[in-house]
Amino acid sequence: MTSRDVRVRRIYDQAAPDDGIRVLVDRVWPRGIRKDAAALDEWAKDVAPSTELRKWYGHDPERFTQFKARYRDELATPPARIALDHLRTLAKDHALTLLTATKDVDHSQAAVLAALLREQG
Repeated sequence: MTSRDVRVRRIYDQAAPDDGIRVLVDRVWPRGIRKDAAALDEWAKDVAPSTELRKWYGHDPERFTQFKARYRDELATPPARIALDHLRTLAKDHALTLLTATKDVDHSQAAVLAALLREQG
């Protein structure tokens, strides 16, 4: 496996056999999901966007380009950088599925993370 084996899914979707390691990358625990039934291996809160950035973005696709740039800046600072390095390590030897509660996964922090892990792989 290579770090190119990174995918993004909603936490509300049923786990698939080829998901590999499943990591929640939201700062806030998703509504309606019990922790004991979440079918995930880790919760990487530190890699999620700051509360301020998340609230500013508000999942508005028109702000996605600016969100992506600001989020990448945040990922360069600890503890986000450390959490990102951990995801990078996981992706080296396993398929990695980044989970988010966001409805529009293509315009989410998980999509930004997946792209970053694939290009730096």
